[in-house]
Formats: sequence, C-alpha cells, structure tokens
Amino acid sequence: MGDRVIIFDTTLRDGEQSPGASLNIEEKLDIARQLARLRVDVIEAGFPITSPGDFAAVRRIAEEIKGPVIAGLARVVAADIDRAWEAVQVAERPRLHVFMSTSDIHLEHQFHRTREEALDICREMVRRAKSYTPDIEFSPMDATRTDPAYLYRVVEAAIDAGATTVNIPDTVGYTTPEEFSALIRGLFENVPNVRRAIISVHCHNDLGMATANSLAAVRCGARQVECTINGIGERAGNAAMEEVVMALQTRFDVYGVATTLDTTQLFKTSRMVSNYTGMSVQPNKAIVGANAFAHESGIHQDGVLKHRTTYEIMDARSVGLADSKLVLGKLSGRHAFRERLAELGYELSADELQQAFAKFKELADRKRDIGDRDLEAIVASEVRRPVEIYHLDQVHFTSGTSSIPTATVKLIDPDGQELIDAAHGDGPIDAIYKAINRLIDVPNVLSEFSVQAVTAGIDAVGEVTVKVRDDGHVFSGRGASTDIVMAAAEAYMNALNKLLAARRATAAAALTPANG
Repeated sequence: MGDRVIIFDTTLRDGEQSPGASLNIEEKLDIARQLARLRVDVIEAGFPITSPGDFAAVRRIAEEIKGPVIAGLARVVAADIDRAWEAVQVAERPRLHVFMSTSDIHLEHQFHRTREEALDICREMVRRAKSYTPDIEFSPMDATRTDPAYLYRVVEAAIDAGATTVNIPDTVGYTTPEEFSALIRGLFENVPNVRRAIISVHCHNDLGMATANSLAAVRCGARQVECTINGIGERAGNAAMEEVVMALQTRFDVYGVATTLDTTQLFKTSRMVSNYTGMSVQPNKAIVGANAFAHESGIHQDGVLKHRTTYEIMDARSVGLADSKLVLGKLSGRHAFRERLAELGYELSADELQQAFAKFKELADRKRDIGDRDLEAIVASEVRRPVEIYHLDQVHFTSGTSSIPTATVKLIDPDGQELIDAAHGDGPIDAIYKAINRLIDVPNVLSEFSVQAVTAGIDAVGEVTVKVRDDGHVFSGRGASTDIVMAAAEAYMNALNKLLAARRATAAAALTPANG
C-alpha cells in the first residue's frame, strides 16, 4: 500500500453540506455511478442517522454501486453506528466511519466532556462498529487544534479498538502545510501501533490550503486523502479531488506515489456535480475550470502551437477534455441520444429517457446544434428534478420600456387543481416570482440568482440557478432554456418544490416513532 494513495470521496456527504447543494436520491446515484467510473477507492455515501432521505440514499448506493468501498458516517453514538450499519451492510465492500471531537475547544464548549471521558467513548464505540464489519475508519474531529500528546493517545486507543484507517481532519481549515507535516510525522513517531492502520487526512479550505495540506501529509506517510469533486463542502469547502489527483500524477517525481483513478473521467464528473448541486465551477479553477487549458496571450498561443508542453504541464485529454465529434440536432434519433448520455455518465430509465428525449427534440427545433452542456442541462433540469408538489403549467409575461412588467402564472397544485394569479414587478422575472409567491404562500428569502450561458451563440441555452433560504436552510433550483425568463421561472419552482418537500419530510419524521 505504500506506493499508492487511496482516494476517499466525500462529495455525497461533506460536499452535500454546502449550503444549497442538497441532492435527491437519483442525483446521488448518478454521481455515485460516475465516481465508480472514475475508480475512486471509497465513496462516503452519507450520514444515515441525519434523515430518512439520507438513510435511503446511502442504502440505495450500497445496494447498487459495485467496486468502491461504500462508507457511512456515524458519531460515537450507538444509535448512529447501528443506523449507519443498517444502511451500508448490503454493500459489496462496506465501511463504518466513526468520528468524535478531540480538541479541548470542542470537548469543553460543545460536548462538555473531559479528555478521559472522550477517550473511553472512543474505545467503546469503535469496538461497537468493529462488531459489525472489519473495515472501520475513525476520525478525531478538529485534530489540528488538539493537543498532540492527547491526539496520540486517542489514535492509539482507536487502533487498539479495531480501527483500520485513522483519519486526521483539519476540520476548520486552520493548519498550514508545515504544521500539518509535523503533526503527521508526530503520529508515526509517537503512536506505537500506528502502522497497523492507514493514516488518512481530511482538509478544509478556509485559508485556501486544503490541497497543499493534503499533499504535505502524503509526503509524510499519509496514504488516504479525503476530498470532494470541485472542492465543494462545508464553508469554504474541502480539498479538491481533481487537484490532489493530478498533482500526484503530474509531480510523481516529488511525491513518488500514484492513485488508481481513471483521470479521463474527472472533467465529466466535475460537470455532473456542478449541474446537480447548482454550484458553478469558476473559470480559473485548477484542472476543471473553463480556462484551465485555454490560452489567450499571443506568446502562449505561439508556444503551444509549436509544442504543447511550452505552456501546458498536463495534457487536456488526461482529464477528459477531448471534445466529442458526435453532433446532435433535430434529425438525430433516440439511439444516438441515449449513447451520448451514457458517455456523459447518465443512466436513465425508459421513462426518463423518453422525458429527456422529448425535451431534446423541443430544444432541437430552436437550436441547430446541441452539445454536451445542453444535454447535461436537460438531464439536470428536466429529469433529475425533485418530486413536483406544484407544477408550473403556464407563464405569460409582458415587458417593455413603455409598459409595466406583468406576469400571469398557472400552477397545478398537489390535488390537480389549477391555480392562476398575476402580478407586476421590476421586470418580467420579478413579476413571475411575485405571482408564484401569491399562489404558494411559503415564506422564503431569495438569497442568490445567477444566469450563465451553457453554450455559445445567439441560440445558446441559458441556465438559471436560484437559492432560497427558509429557517436557516438553503435550497437550490435550476432551470435551462433558450428563453432565460422561462428558465428563471423553472429554477424558482424547482427550489420551492425542494423547500416544500423538505418541510413535508420533516413533518412526516416528527410523526414517525423513533426506531428502536
């Protein structure tokens, strides 16, 4: 194992904790399938105790995804561990990931435990997890702000209790590469049984050093890196998988270790996660940004044309950036359409394929050539939308320099009844949103509204992402259309339906007796 770094992907767990990045089960399954194609070693599928929906998603992923280890997260609480095992036990290769805080800041102010009490709980709960499966990971949360001498004791106790992987989290993104290197070296020098387990790292990006810290730990002997696609995650996010993996591959001369990933799947994985979470990738993002392999400077263009390596340290094809030669249009058939979606990583049922194909044909009547980004937008906005509680049936709006922007909206409610109302606003989109709010009386705050062209040209598909906030929770919605006003209406309805579905799930859970 010494010459290989295990890639532990937590996009579906820590990544989903990004505000507004909530995913439904089918979206999670699509991403998990793509992660399996990428050949990640471990998929942390979720935190099963947190909600019935998260439990169901972890269970489905455990049942259907073959190849990677499927991990479920649990606190050092018996009910958490039991529930996590219930979710992942059907996996081909299950893992339980148990965590507890070890810093004095957390123990004193959040959990009101002494160090010795926390140490005893660690031993007991790791043993409980070990009674279910031999593959146990333990994380001392906030490890980088934990007294090193106490951290050594906790790690030793966890390994003695049965942990086969010990993960060292920089939970708040506080450490620096030099400090983190010293901490990892300290583990190998001061924990007697440390070589009975794989040392892992999980770095957050609050100071912009998550990737650098992860790579520093690898140089000191860590052999698992926990990361997410596009670096999404809590607050400023996590170490970006694409950055860690390509750094190891490009600078093998420095790190001397490799991964088993199929890096040609990185770009399409990045786009799928971006589409489903509604979190756009910044153009200058390393590896997967739109400008990562673009050259505008004349000097750079001249050099690249003469020899690619003059200004490119990686081949764009190594991350999957080669363009498809299959052009889809209004004369394309279902077979070509299905095959291209499969190449992009989307596996649709017969009904979903029919739904997507109908939208494709509708778009093809308005747009001559349809590219991959158009197809991804169709799947994200039309097929993988949450269960509709209210259906947006019709929208009519008027706007101009000499008229008041006005919109009329017709919705279909859960009982199949038509609801119609009209409103005026600062513009057509504002008027539509006000009309929808009059029909659906659900308090919320529109916290983000963004528009971007999915493709180039006058007939480009525009994608709108909105985020609405309700009682501290953020829900994202997406809409895509050549008509940007309609895309905005669809995005808002998408977000409101997620909000309403979450309220219903919370109400249903409150009425359900506690398990066991």
